Amino acid sequence: MRECEIVIVGGGPAGLMAAREAGEHGAEVLVLDRNDRAGGQLIKQTHRFFGSRAQRAGVRGIDIADTLMESALDCDSVEISLDSDVMGYYPDGAIAYEKNGTWNKVHPKCMVVTTGASEKSIAFPGCDLPGVYGAGAVQTLMNVYGVRPGKRVLMVGAGNIGLIVSYQLLQAGVDVLAIVEALPEIGGYTVHAAKIRRLGVPILTGHTLTRAHGDDRVEGASLVEIDDSWNPVEGTDTDVECDAICLAVGLSPLIDLLWQANCSMGYVPELGGYVPLCDENMRSSAPGVYVAGDARGIEEASAAMMEGSLAGLGAAHSLDYVDEEEYAERHAEINAELQALRVGPTGEHILAGFARLQKAIPRKQKLTEGSDDTC
Repeated sequence: MRECEIVIVGGGPAGLMAAREAGEHGAEVLVLDRNDRAGGQLIKQTHRFFGSRAQRAGVRGIDIADTLMESALDCDSVEISLDSDVMGYYPDGAIAYEKNGTWNKVHPKCMVVTTGASEKSIAFPGCDLPGVYGAGAVQTLMNVYGVRPGKRVLMVGAGNIGLIVSYQLLQAGVDVLAIVEALPEIGGYTVHAAKIRRLGVPILTGHTLTRAHGDDRVEGASLVEIDDSWNPVEGTDTDVECDAICLAVGLSPLIDLLWQANCSMGYVPELGGYVPLCDENMRSSAPGVYVAGDARGIEEASAAMMEGSLAGLGAAHSLDYVDEEEYAERHAEINAELQALRVGPTGEHILAGFARLQKAIPRKQKLTEGSDDTC
């Protein structure tokens, strides 16, 4: 079994930043990612980021992915193993993964979990018909493989993902009939919604999808307006002809390894579901286990990068690669940038989620044998 100082599970934005941060301080790092290309969701994101220059404003996600991978590999002590599917975490701290049909095990001193999130779905009559996609699948088809999912698409969900993927569909020459949102307000940024509306796509808040039509594939869908109690409003039923339905109804943190590591967990709707309790260093309650990115709570890619840097810094510091003075200075620098991202309603929502997590877990569950009271 291979020994390694730091193993990072997940080569998305959080994982690559964690690898670069730890690698720049000289720690031995192995990144395991199940895909054939590093970058996580960034490799699907053809839109330009916005915000400050520090947040890579004006740069496309696909280009950020390449930059992050290159900067991580610039560190001589960093190795990225692609097509490496992590299967489990053992009580002795060993990690098992499959690569090229071979079963492998590695035993790290620290593990950084940056596994991201999976798409949520909703059940409705016809939801198993070909032509019903998750938004991530649509992005993969279009932006990775160059395949249109359909000619006439109905989008369900007006969060940032639904709005952005709708715009990408329009760029690909697909007719987006409407964006359907059950909530009374749009969940995504106003700038994305305004762009969609300027292109003539209606955003139907207070509406829901009731069924998909078709025999062998999606041929249409039924919509209805709903009231404040989520009941259908009589006489508002509408049928539309479409050949694809795209579901952008939220994400759930991928936390299987954290359950196996016996991390203290709490259910927090603002963060996407069950998430681990972590301290300011991204360290979980399990000794030597750090978490960053969507596995810690659903947020934007820029925040995932900053959390990844904090996790990599924390892991390197725990292995004595960073002295106290340098650690304090670097931690404050990264944390200031992270907090700057969490301003406004979206940031307040995330911070409220972390506050709820602290209250949701009894003190006796926050600690595990060998850890200290830092959460």
